[in-house]
Amino acid sequence: MNKYPVHKTDAEWKAALSPDEYRILREAGTERPFSGKYNDHHAEGTYVCKGCGEALYEASAKFDSGCGWPSYDKSIDGAIEYRKDSSLGMLRVEILCASCGGHQGHVFEDGPTATGQRYCVNSASIDFKPGED
Repeated sequence: MNKYPVHKTDAEWKAALSPDEYRILREAGTERPFSGKYNDHHAEGTYVCKGCGEALYEASAKFDSGCGWPSYDKSIDGAIEYRKDSSLGMLRVEILCASCGGHQGHVFEDGPTATGQRYCVNSASIDFKPGED
């Protein structure tokens, strides 16, 4: 049984997402570095899960890590689930949307800010909601 509040059948996910979004969000894929639309995106607002619309990261937490993917030094409290990932012959921490289980990317302990964290996120797994002016 699905433990997430938002759940869809595989067919519903495929209908709602582009092939790349599906591959990344539902099959833990990744996009090529420096190819995502939010890598070099700088606006006030909130980044939300592309799968369910849940708020995940505030724009104020975004920084330029130079790694080729959007990077944040923290997530919104309770928005992210953390899972050990030993694929590719290394130990990493996978980050998923806590509402729908959509793969976001990985979090690393090498961030340059006070949190020491770098949430390395696929642009295809998020959308952006501009802030109120």
